[in-house]
Amino acid sequence: MKVVNKSNGLPLFIEEDLLIELGQIGIKHFPNEFGGFLIGQYSDDLRAVTVNNYLLPSSYKGFPFSFVRYIDGLVTIFKKIFLEQKQYYIGEWHTHPNGTTAYSQTDLNAMIKTVECDTVQIKNPILLILSINEKDLKDYTFYIYDNKKLLPYE
Repeated sequence: MKVVNKSNGLPLFIEEDLLIELGQIGIKHFPNEFGGFLIGQYSDDLRAVTVNNYLLPSSYKGFPFSFVRYIDGLVTIFKKIFLEQKQYYIGEWHTHPNGTTAYSQTDLNAMIKTVECDTVQIKNPILLILSINEKDLKDYTFYIYDNKKLLPYE
């Protein structure tokens, strides 16, 4: 599947099965938010991004209206993924149980903090928000972080 960012024209590719799998993982944590990391790569010309996989946090706190993930031990795993698969961290994903796919100020602040982190090498990470209920993935929106803003994909 392909979505395109309406602000910069950057296409994002993801297999529909992977998107559905993320939704199913989120539903298992309903009614709390849950999420993790997006793994993939940019094209050689940096004009497209592909989401190939995900990584779940080893520790987290999920509540109906917030999600906090920790990176304990994950830097080593990210390095291994890069060395073995030539893929890397490209962003984050989380659910909004019984909510919309609109991002909150908390979501934006988390992305700002992520970009400012010394261990993060990417300056325009992707954010995926999944709207779920107790049984279904209802909707999703991809965003790209750019200069303290989250710009939606269509």
